[in-house]
Amino acid sequence: QVRLVESGGGLVQAGGSLRLSCAASGLTFSHYATAWFRQAPGKEREFVAAIAWSGGPTYYSDSVKGRFTISRDDAKNTVYLQMNSLKPEDTAVYYCASRRSLVAVTQPTQYDYWGQGTQVTVSS
Repeated sequence: QVRLVESGGGLVQAGGSLRLSCAASGLTFSHYATAWFRQAPGKEREFVAAIAWSGGPTYYSDSVKGRFTISRDDAKNTVYLQMNSLKPEDTAVYYCASRRSLVAVTQPTQYDYWGQGTQVTVSS
C-alpha cells in the first residue's frame, strides 16, 4: 500500500522558515516525480514545487520562486520543502504528491498518490 505522510507544518511569524517533509512507503520512490501543492480555505489546490528525481530538474510557482526549495533523498524515500521568508499568503494546507513518471508536472490531476496534508499558518 502506498503512503505519503507529510510533517513539519506549524505556526510561524512572517519572515520565518519551516521545513516540510514527505515520507513515502510502498513504492519505488526513485521512479516517481514528486510535488508539493497547497490549498487555502475557499481556494483551489495550487502547485507549489516539483522535483523529477534526486538532483534532477525542479520547478516552482512564481509565488514561491526564490523563497522555497524542493529537494529529495531517495535513500530515505523522503522529499523536502524548505520554506523561507514566509508570508501570510503562504498559509494553507500543504500536500505532497507523487506520480509514476520521471516527468514532473504542475497539474494536480496528473499525480497518482497524495498525502493527508500538513497545516502551515503564517501570522503577520
